[in-house]
Amino acid sequence: MGRFVRGNEAKEVIVKVILTENIPALGAAGAVVEVARGYARNYLIPRGKALEATPGNLSRFEQEASRRRRAELKEREAAAALAAQLEGLTVVIPQRVGEGERLYGSVTSAMIAEALAAKGLAIDRKQLELPEAIKRLGSYEVSVRLAPMVKAKVCVEVTPEQ
Repeated sequence: MGRFVRGNEAKEVIVKVILTENIPALGAAGAVVEVARGYARNYLIPRGKALEATPGNLSRFEQEASRRRRAELKEREAAAALAAQLEGLTVVIPQRVGEGERLYGSVTSAMIAEALAAKGLAIDRKQLELPEAIKRLGSYEVSVRLAPMVKAKVCVEVTPEQ
């Protein structure tokens, strides 16, 4: 049934854990936080959201964090190099045109990614930020998200198909 609790027995035991991912109510990944033992043992640790803050886990997590920072730095440098290649680049996409210079269909991010691939630049269509579908002839500026803090702008020129 229920358990009768007297005086100091009702206090929850607090443990320290290392968060392995961002948890809005607790903190960012890598933070050492204090939580109730039951919350850590029954929820955070079994789901891989935290590790117990032992000296071994702390040093291992620090090593992984430094390795992750080096990998992110390399990724950001590679993205910056690709951004330098993309900046000022113009991609021409010929399309069928109807009356009033309106396109049959629209130019999609997949089409732009394909045109960039033809120029030797491997960009995923999900990295392209098209504010709205391109449905008319003309020049458009499209942002390319290469890394969290690295973006480039590509000029997309939609011309009539010959």
